Amino acid sequence: MNTLPPPPDPLLPPVRDPRARDLVAEYADMHALVADLVLPGDASMYVMSAMETSRELIRHSYYRYEFATAAVTHSLFALEHVLAERLAAKEPLHVLIERATHAGLITAGLAAELNRGRLLRDKLAQGAKSSAALHPLRAVAMVRAVFDAVSLLLRPPSTAESTAAGVGGAQPDGGLARLWEDHLHSLFPDSFRGVDFDGVDLILLDADVAGLIQRELKGELDDSGIASLWGCITNLDKIVPLINEEYCARYFMKLRTMAQVAAAPYIPTAT
Repeated sequence: MNTLPPPPDPLLPPVRDPRARDLVAEYADMHALVADLVLPGDASMYVMSAMETSRELIRHSYYRYEFATAAVTHSLFALEHVLAERLAAKEPLHVLIERATHAGLITAGLAAELNRGRLLRDKLAQGAKSSAALHPLRAVAMVRAVFDAVSLLLRPPSTAESTAAGVGGAQPDGGLARLWEDHLHSLFPDSFRGVDFDGVDLILLDADVAGLIQRELKGELDDSGIASLWGCITNLDKIVPLINEEYCARYFMKLRTMAQVAAAPYIPTAT
């Protein structure tokens, strides 16, 4: 007698949500809807992760309609983070949007669209709206407003802003310490744990660079450490072009920038 349990049913491929039938003909056509939602290259990894996730939620609303509404609410994580950093203030989102508008950092029209997303988020939290509140096309417009606002907020401060900041407090350090602080808030791309490219294990490379950066910040980087740092830079130059996932590639590009800043004062040992 066969006592083994029956094999599990094979996983069925996802099918189009019937509520999205008037959106596009095929899933591949969803790419065009989000093609102009381009991640800002100078954002922190936290902000990039939130923005990329919101973009991909819209793309996958082809299969699950509610993902469109979730995309808008998720994008607000990035917006609130960038606003708080730019304004150096911890305030509710509606206050941050108002302050940014008054400071001329974003336009009144853009602020109105951002507030529509914020109000939707609040109504979801209160149970006054459901996760199917938005058609994906409307979600695209609201997420695009966040992308536009973040791009504006990440622009270097104007001369007037710089002067005001200088009067009100010290300017943030833009060197290695700032890059390290940004890295501490960045999440390693989970789907790449245990992955290697061309013999280079990504998580070990990340750990090696982090350890060497900490030693440099403490003034403890010796000749052996300098040689190791340049070796890490060589490996980063090798593997970054091979990574075909945007968040992961950006993570290791920023890691490479940080390593280069740390290594810049030192000439690599000739071999």
